Amino acid sequence: MKYMTAEPFRIKMVEPIKKTTKEQRQQWLKEAQYNVFKIRAENVYIDCITDSGTSAMSQNQWSAMFQGDESYAGCSSFYRLQESVQDVFGMPFVQPTHQGRAADYIMAKIYCRPGTYAIGNMHFDTFRGNAEILGATPVDYAIDEGQDPTSDYHPFKGNIDLEKMEQLIKTKGPENICVVIITVTCNNNGGQPVSMQNIREVSELAGKHGIPVVIDAARLAENAYFIQQREPGYENKSIKEITREMFSYCETATMSSKKDGLVNIGGLFVTRNEDVYLQANQLAIVHEGFITYGGMSGRDMDALAVGLQEACDPQYLEYRIGQAKYLGDLLKARGVPIIEPTGGHGVYVDGRRFFPHIPQHEFPSQRLVCALYEEAGVRAVELGACAFGSKDKETGEPIWPKLETMRIALSRRVYTNSHLEVIANALGDIYENRDQYRGMKLVYEGPILALRHFTAGFELL
Repeated sequence: MKYMTAEPFRIKMVEPIKKTTKEQRQQWLKEAQYNVFKIRAENVYIDCITDSGTSAMSQNQWSAMFQGDESYAGCSSFYRLQESVQDVFGMPFVQPTHQGRAADYIMAKIYCRPGTYAIGNMHFDTFRGNAEILGATPVDYAIDEGQDPTSDYHPFKGNIDLEKMEQLIKTKGPENICVVIITVTCNNNGGQPVSMQNIREVSELAGKHGIPVVIDAARLAENAYFIQQREPGYENKSIKEITREMFSYCETATMSSKKDGLVNIGGLFVTRNEDVYLQANQLAIVHEGFITYGGMSGRDMDALAVGLQEACDPQYLEYRIGQAKYLGDLLKARGVPIIEPTGGHGVYVDGRRFFPHIPQHEFPSQRLVCALYEEAGVRAVELGACAFGSKDKETGEPIWPKLETMRIALSRRVYTNSHLEVIANALGDIYENRDQYRGMKLVYEGPILALRHFTAGFELL
């Protein structure tokens, strides 16, 4: 294996990408109110805004799509997907959805109640939006190391702080904790993994108080790989042995299959509780489609059935995690401050340390997003003051998040290391000239605060 360090695939089809001028990109940014979500994809050179739905599918996935059974009820594609999901999750009941946020919505409708609290390591935006609508309060209890971008190496920065969790249960009463959601890997703080020990202990503490546990499983294979590589006792276990143990500690799992399912669309709601499953069926029929297609086409279910298996391939995971590390190492070599260690699905640049002269209320990470697109046509995403800022319910005063980052999300099996070198060189050059940049002013945020980063508008100061 000494020489086998390249990508574990070869390229069979290519998609051209367009090079643009800096003047063009400056104009497009201005027209988009400096929100890169509003920029046309055709005007992006390297797109790192998300790893969701952007994977390159394999020849086996494309061939599986020709088996797609588009029958409304009882299609064979569903049963092939169900078998694959049961194999990876080790859970019996499978409800497809059109994508992850639909599964998230169903989960929130079943578990969330007005006036209650939802504990998590770090909740992502779609659940925050659902919680806001349903009247529940999401609480982030990632360990301190996971909320400090300057902290020393910790192998599992996605872990939940058990002491904080227990204290909230005591203070508010277990009847007022509606759910515990463990996101694997933890997206908000760098794609950081959660250890098996922490998953087990969180499950035991929640179970003692009758609180259900849900795993947000969008990046289940990446988390399992980190456990295999970093947690004693798991080095000789297969990826699927690890995923099955992970899910043995929860009642329900949701998944955006557009991540570790290696597909462009699709979601999953998986549970071991038949009563919960029956509720999910009814919500799916109303909002998604009949139980055996749930908003997905048969061909997409067949692609997902194959993709879940491919995501658990150790050679693929070694390449996948290694590519994120490669970009992280390039950035560190240029002095760019990032969250360490690098996680599974991308690299997170610390906006505060990158632009120390720009205060958080002037959105340093959003300014960095715009600078990266302006300079190199690379599109990333802000996960800081805009995405995770909130307001005090009584005073209306802004509450700023502890982490202030720009995420460079890496699509699966899409970009080569040469593309990553473009990103690193551009950011390195911006960092060398960081004193020339000023902050931004938020001029539009939309009605749902937790989702404002998708539609926000900015002006340069």
